[in-house]
Amino acid sequence: MSGERLAIEPLASPPDATVRVPGSKSLTNRALVAAATARGPSALHGALVADDTLAMIEAVRALGVDVDVDIAGRCIRTTGTGGALPTGPLRLHARQSGTTARFLLPLLASGAGPYRLDGSEQLRRRPMGPGLSALRALGAAVVEEGGPGHLPVLVSGPAGGGAVRVSGDVSSQFLSGLLLAGPLFHNGVEVEVTTALVSAPFVELTVAVMREFGVEAEVDGAIYRVRPGHYRGVEYVVEPDATAASYFFAAAAITGGRVRVEGLGRRALQGDLAFVDLLERMGAEVRREEDATEVIGPSRLHGISADLSALTDTAQTLAAVAVFADSPTRVTGIGFIRHKETDRVSAVVRELLRCGVHATEDPDGFTVHPGAPRPATVETYDDHRMAMSFALLGLREPGIVISEPRCVAKTYPDFFSDLDQLRARPGSVGRR
Repeated sequence: MSGERLAIEPLASPPDATVRVPGSKSLTNRALVAAATARGPSALHGALVADDTLAMIEAVRALGVDVDVDIAGRCIRTTGTGGALPTGPLRLHARQSGTTARFLLPLLASGAGPYRLDGSEQLRRRPMGPGLSALRALGAAVVEEGGPGHLPVLVSGPAGGGAVRVSGDVSSQFLSGLLLAGPLFHNGVEVEVTTALVSAPFVELTVAVMREFGVEAEVDGAIYRVRPGHYRGVEYVVEPDATAASYFFAAAAITGGRVRVEGLGRRALQGDLAFVDLLERMGAEVRREEDATEVIGPSRLHGISADLSALTDTAQTLAAVAVFADSPTRVTGIGFIRHKETDRVSAVVRELLRCGVHATEDPDGFTVHPGAPRPATVETYDDHRMAMSFALLGLREPGIVISEPRCVAKTYPDFFSDLDQLRARPGSVGRR
């Protein structure tokens, strides 16, 4: 609902909490593609049920997949189609979900079509060009009904697959989408990445999910190969979302408290868990176990310089932590996040300035100078990560108000209620 505001109350004392965050969005949406096209039934245990994953669920249902969602049990059950897509015309809508759109497009190219894929106005602004060019090279007919390189798009096939080149400097999701759809093409796919690959850990995540569902992606430097074949239905456990956990790790760091996140430890697949390495460099104590990670905040945080090209979804979280350091923090390698849900470089700097904190935009990132935030209403630009990261400022300083707080439903509908539970100590936060 437009015009909503949420005031964040500072914590009366440092938190002492054990947290269980929702399942990983990245793993859930990757697993949904594999499960939807698998031979046989699958169950995704611990799956995230939020706007981004519901967008994928609605899309695969439109493609004839039987999907049952148990919200209370955090389980999604599917009966896969074996890779066969129904003939169109079909209309699909990806809401605001970049992963849904960029994973669906190659999948749609494996079917006859025609399939029309659209999204929200926000998603229509996000670039799709590298993925669309790759689909044309694989033999699909692609018609952009809006602006070039953007949704809405009409896709017809089936594409035969084969060799294709794709840039990796806009988003790794284009490569991941091609790999996920690879076994469905008659000739499989061989993808050559022609530029430096941003967010490379997410491609490793894709390869790991595919393997769990019985398909191997061969990696040879910048070349990725997937042979034609079939996914198999499996029982798959989705680990907790490492990016969601970053907000709670950060809360411990800036307040001198202790937060333990269960389900994310040394065996975790997600690269974003490396956010705790940044907090450690800033002075926090990090305890790593096989199936849990704990952060204990220091008496003083130190500014750092960090290349976050592999951890871009945590850049806003680090910006919030940097406010309370004793020296500036310089974040580099993230220029491409200007094309996310919002321009996340400009938005971070603009809202820190609104809060009275000195920050500057750099060509490939931003610099945050320490300061005491003053009361302000933070604009979120319908970006869930702006809302969650800037809420951290309010845990330390009074007067921080988050505009349009419901935008967190994109990936973490219960975020603010879970954050509020940090006030009870010691305690357990989140659904078990």
